[in-house]
Order: sequence, then C-alpha cells, then structure tokens
Amino acid sequence: MMKQICVILALTSTVAAQGLAQPVTLQQVMARPTPPPDHVLRYGAAKEQFGNLRLPKRPGPHPVVLFVHGGCWLSQFGIEHAAPLEQAIADSGYAVWSIEYRRAGNEGGGWPGTFLDVANGTDHLRAIAGTYSLDLSRVVAAGHSAGGFFALWLAARKKIPDGSELHTRDPLPIKGVLALAPAPDLEGLHAAGVCGNVINKLMGGSPAEQPARYTAASLMQLAPIDVPTEVVIGEADDSWRPVGRAYLARAAERGDKRIHAVEVPGAGHFDVIAPMTPAWRDVMAGLRLLMR
Repeated sequence: MMKQICVILALTSTVAAQGLAQPVTLQQVMARPTPPPDHVLRYGAAKEQFGNLRLPKRPGPHPVVLFVHGGCWLSQFGIEHAAPLEQAIADSGYAVWSIEYRRAGNEGGGWPGTFLDVANGTDHLRAIAGTYSLDLSRVVAAGHSAGGFFALWLAARKKIPDGSELHTRDPLPIKGVLALAPAPDLEGLHAAGVCGNVINKLMGGSPAEQPARYTAASLMQLAPIDVPTEVVIGEADDSWRPVGRAYLARAAERGDKRIHAVEVPGAGHFDVIAPMTPAWRDVMAGLRLLMR
C-alpha cells in the first residue's frame, strides 16, 4: 500500500522547501484586493444558487475552469474567499465559473440539495456558453477542500446509479479535475466527526444508515473517475492531507492511471488557493497540464 502511495504521490513540486513562509491563513487569503466578477449569474431561485463568471481579456471561445469553493460543507463559509483564485485564473487566460451552493445550515442544504446545486450549477454552463463564448469541450472541474471533493464527484457523475436522486442522464463532460487539498473520503470523515459531524448533516446519516446515498456520493466508492486528475496538497496541511492521501490510495488500488499528485513543501491548507504563495505555481502547472 505504501509503495502505491509513494508512486502516485510523485512529489515533483516546482518550489524548493527552503525559505518558505508560514502557511497562509484564510484571513490572509481574503485580505487580497480583488475586483468584482464580470458577471453574477443565477442558476436557480434560492439565494445561494448563483455563480461568479470571470472572463479573460483575450477573445473566446474560452476554456473554462468550473470552481467549487470549500468550507467544510457549512453555511458559514461562502464563496467570497474564492475571489482571489477566480481572478488569478481568469488573468491567466481561462474563463472561471465559480459556483455558490446551499450547504449544511442553509435552507435546502444537505442531502440532496447541496449535491443537486453543484450539479445544476455545473450544467448551467450549457445555458451561458453561447453568450459568453465558452468552450465546453475544455471544462476542468476544480475545487478546494470540500469543493475539491465536488470537483472529483462532478467528473464521476456518469457512474451514479440510475435510481439515485443524484443521477443525471447527460451530465456536462469534464475534461479534467484539479483537486486542491481535497476532502474526498466521506466515510472516513464521518467516522472522524469532522466539523461538528458535518458529514452526518450533509448525507443525512452514516454509511450504515444511508448506504445508497454513499454509493452515489462517495469518491471512495466511485473511484476511479477515469479523467486526467491533478491533486495539489500542502505538505504542512496536517488536518486535511491524510484524507487526500486516503483517496489517492483508493484510486491506486482501483487502477487509476490518470491521477498525479504533488505535495508542496511548507504549504498549508489555504496556500493552494492563494495566488501570492509559492504553491500557486504548482496549482497553475497542474491546470495547464489538464488544459492541453
């Protein structure tokens, strides 16, 4: 098992370990001045059902980064902290569709509303692609933490059983996945009781109580997702690095040959969404590989 993990965790970070600052905090990320999005567009009637669209300066059609923010699936952590990442990716030449969604604590959040929002917000790209010159043959799903879970899940939707509430007949095709400090192991996180037992709130019960729901949602069961995947994890992210590694091990066990991971020396949980950090070089390197 450890041999598999070592193989798949090809620690090819472009950043040297020496001289790195302490891991950045969420407050430092949010303090970075960022212009508002070019467009705020709704994909549903609920307050949280909208997305930020940021467009590059060059003419389209634009490749698209579909981004899902993190925050432990909890209502108190919204889309606002993703703004610096959104703008930095748009400035690099990609359209960014960053979606807000109902979370645990929001009316309609939890099962199945949170998952349906992320799915519907993603598929809404079809409705806006013509107006904003978006290239839907080049959509990379990206996300951080809980959003990194969703980025992987979006690429796996075609594997969801027909009878599930989450089944979609024709989900938007995903070219690749950029998972930043992802939290894909729902079963393990439920057992650990993270974030005030948030997985219980998200899923409406434990794996034993709601096995069909976990079959449709858990990346530990849906792996391999069979699209090119870049995973970027902070080496100093002691809280969330283990859950990312657990998924990498499961993907390796199931023969996923299209996944590559980087652990960035000195980086914490939020470095991977902060454009001012050395870890950002690894994030953009992974995105450029996926967009080839």
